[in-house]
Formats: sequence, structure tokens, C-alpha cells
Amino acid sequence: MATEAVLNDNAQVDKGDNARLSSFVGAIAIADLVKTTLGPKGMDKILQSMGSRDGGISVTNDGATILRAIHVDNAAAKVLVNIAKTQDDEVGDGTTSVTVLCGELLREAEKLVNQRLHPQTIIQGWRLATAAARRVLADSAEDNGKDDAKFRDDLYHIAKTTLSSKLLTHEKDRFAELAVNAVLRLKGSGNLDYIQIIKMPGGSLKESYLEEGFILNKKIGVGQPKVVENAKILIANTAMDTDKIKIYGSRVRVDSMNKVAEIEEAEKDKMRKKCKKIVDHGVNVFVNRQLIYNFPEQIFAEAGVMAIEHADFEGVERLAAVTGGATASTFDHPELAVLGECKKIEEVMIGEDTLIRFSGCKAGEACTIVLRGASKHVLDEAERSLHDALCVLTQTVKETRTVPGGGCTEIAMAAAIDAEVPNTSGKKALAMEAYARALRQLPTIIADNGGYDGSDLISSLRAAHAQGAKTAGLDMQQGVVGDMKALGVREAYKSKLQVLISAAEAAEMVLRVDDIIKCAPRQRQQQ
Repeated sequence: MATEAVLNDNAQVDKGDNARLSSFVGAIAIADLVKTTLGPKGMDKILQSMGSRDGGISVTNDGATILRAIHVDNAAAKVLVNIAKTQDDEVGDGTTSVTVLCGELLREAEKLVNQRLHPQTIIQGWRLATAAARRVLADSAEDNGKDDAKFRDDLYHIAKTTLSSKLLTHEKDRFAELAVNAVLRLKGSGNLDYIQIIKMPGGSLKESYLEEGFILNKKIGVGQPKVVENAKILIANTAMDTDKIKIYGSRVRVDSMNKVAEIEEAEKDKMRKKCKKIVDHGVNVFVNRQLIYNFPEQIFAEAGVMAIEHADFEGVERLAAVTGGATASTFDHPELAVLGECKKIEEVMIGEDTLIRFSGCKAGEACTIVLRGASKHVLDEAERSLHDALCVLTQTVKETRTVPGGGCTEIAMAAAIDAEVPNTSGKKALAMEAYARALRQLPTIIADNGGYDGSDLISSLRAAHAQGAKTAGLDMQQGVVGDMKALGVREAYKSKLQVLISAAEAAEMVLRVDDIIKCAPRQRQQQ
């Protein structure tokens, strides 16, 4: 073969059917890995890192988290991992759905290719099917963006639906309310930096709460005021150890202890001047990212300034954002410094830990969700679940349309595609039928994961839609077909649309492959 003649001896080429089969197998294997986690009764996975000393364990059913953790060698499998990551970044939820839908499309494509359909014919059919599905999805969407009460209700139901498939499902009413309150405080800005999540082991999940303001997991310096009202805050990233002149590899010889005392005094004098410059900004709170040693801490205590040391970088950045300040590193020009402001700073106890609460921040959107839970693993998964809900809600605030959940839209889209098939000539019609079957697989898998008879439920659901029940979907608590509007099962239109488009594009990309060329690594030249 000419190709092999050109390539390096160690390069490998899979051609035609072999390449396609390899792609299909890899992608379908990834979809099968996560499909048991789909839906309100999905199962969890334990991810164990073999590299870390403690065998780092996380228990999760979040598709993106699972796929990020596994290392795959198959090119098509990597495409699926990437679309799940994109879905997570773009919308926050639907990561498992997008992977499973892509896998089901490729499973159907494999059958069609075996029937001697050309990949380009399949892709043409899929594009027609995607267009029909998008039209139905847009028609089934409802927009209550203009009515605040109804829109809040929509957000609450979306949060409950998102949390139904997560660890927080037993406390979903409470956490849905927390998430909606936190997102509505943002007033449409969508900046999740203002919503801080603090994980405090101990207690149970139901003891979690929303704190209006900002909480910093640090301590106030010794001998300093524990409560400050109408705080003027200088946020800094500067060295507050004794300002030694750092000359490495040098030696200083002195002929008496007095000279040593003079050097120490010079260092202290330098620090006094620096502290005076900070106090002269007219501040009563000083927050530093780096350590504050005993001597400057003593100076601040005498000046009545509250000093907080070692507020890690994320804490400093977030604090600057919510109090309206800016991080300073030099203090020669007080008029240029941007001070943060808040009404009250005080110490609070959460469990057995003491933290610092900043209330009445300048950026009123700021809030902190304090998560309590039995163990680190529970808290980590609770944070992931809540983060998904917050992401979906912030996107819904921007794109206010919502659609019924519970497999309702998938059945409606599949029915619309089936209706288009008789009007489509050629083999493209076969590809459209396959697309509809792949869409119907999503609610089937959700039902199977709940321990119900998927085929029977989906047949009943299709019949309900055919009789005009446009909001019929799966009631996973009872294992029957129910009205999604009455049950309050709703999803974000943007999330559903993103799942549809991403899965179709990724499946199309994998289907186009006819050669896989593995290049040999470049050999190092021997010196």
C-alpha cells in the first residue's frame, strides 16, 4: 500500500470497516459505562485513583466527573468524553444524556452500515431528523420569563428535576429552594463566583443552609476586635513577615550584640512604616493573602484594625469581588487603593469550627451555601450535585424557556421524526427511523434503571402522545405514565437543545471516520 510506504515503520493504519468498527466499539463502550447512572433512579460509580497514596476515592453519578476520571485510549471514546465536558461547561447538566444519546446513535449507525448504507447517506438522514426534532422541541417549550412568580416556580421545578438524579434527591425540596434563592440573588448576572459553597463535615445534609453574605474559613488575629461594623477593608497580597533584606550566600560580622540589636531594630522600623502606610488608608480591616507575623499583628491590634492572614487566593479574589475592593500589593498611594465595604464582620461557629462572616456586602448578590454532611465523600458529591443545579438555573435565567422532562420531549421528537419518514425518499428514511429509535432509548434506559419494564412503559408513553397527551412522561416514583406538568418535572430548554445538537454532531463526526492513523512517536536522537 502506498500509505504504508510513506509512513514510519512503527505507524499503524486501520482502514475502512476496521477503523469504523474500532470507533463504534470505543464510543458505545463509553456510553454503556455511564448509562446506568441516567435518570432519578440511576446507580453510582466509585472512582478510585490508583496513583495517590490514600487511593483517593469519590462516589458519584455525574457523567462528566466519571468521564473526566477515566483515561481512554480510543479516539472515538475521547470524542464522547469531550462532548460531556463541553455539556458540563456550557449548561452544567445533561452530561450523561448527551453521552448516552451519542452512543445510541452510533449503535444504530453500526446496524445501518452493516446493511451497506453509506455513512454520508446516514448523515443526511440524521440532519433531517435533527431539524425536525429541533422544531418540536421549540414548539413544546414554555416561556414564563415575564411573570416573576411563574418563572420562580419553573426554576424551582428545574432544580428539583436536576437534583432528582443526584445524591441530594431525598432533600431535593430544600436544596432546590437554596439553589433558586442563591441564583435569583445574582439578579441575572450569572456570575457563580458570588455563590460560595463551604463544606463542613458533621451533621446531616438537611442541616445545610444559605447564608446571606460571604464566609471566610479563617481566624481573626490575636488581640484584635472580633466584631467590626461598617467595615472598610483593604485586601492585599504582600509579605508581612519582618522585611528582611534577603541576600543569599552572604555573611555579616558584628563585633557586639548591640550591632545585632540595631539590625533587628532597623527591620522592625521598616515593618512599622509599612503597617503605618496600611493603617493610613483609613481602614479598619486588613485581609492579606500571605502570612502576618506576630510583630505586624501586634501593631494592627494597637491600631484597632482587624487583621486576617493567609486568606488563600480564591478567598481573596472572591472577597474582592463581593466587597467591591481590589487587591493591593503596594501602599504608597492611598488615594489609588480601592477599598472593599461591608456592614458587619464577625466570627461565627459552624459545627465545631470558627469562621468569619462578612454580611451586608457591597455586591448584594453575594451568598454562601454551607453544606453539612456525614463524610467528605458525601459532601463532595453534594457539592457536585448542587453545582449542576446552580449552573442550569443561571443558564435558564438567561434563556427562560423550559420543556417538560421525564422523557416527554424525546418521545415527542421521535414521533415527529417518524411522521417525516413517509415524506422522505431514498435510504435517508432508514437513517431517520434509526435516529428516532435512538431518541426513544433515553426514556427506555431511565425506566430500566428504575427497575421497571422499559419496553412496556415506552409503549404506553407513545400511545399517550398519539392520543394527544403532549405533556405525558415517565413518573419514576410510581413506575407509570404521568402528566409532567402536574408532577412539576421540568427541564431547561437550553440543556435539552445542547444535548440534541452535541450528540448529533459528535456521532456524525465519528461516523465520518474511515481511517485511523496512529503515528509513531518521534525517536530521540542519540548524542
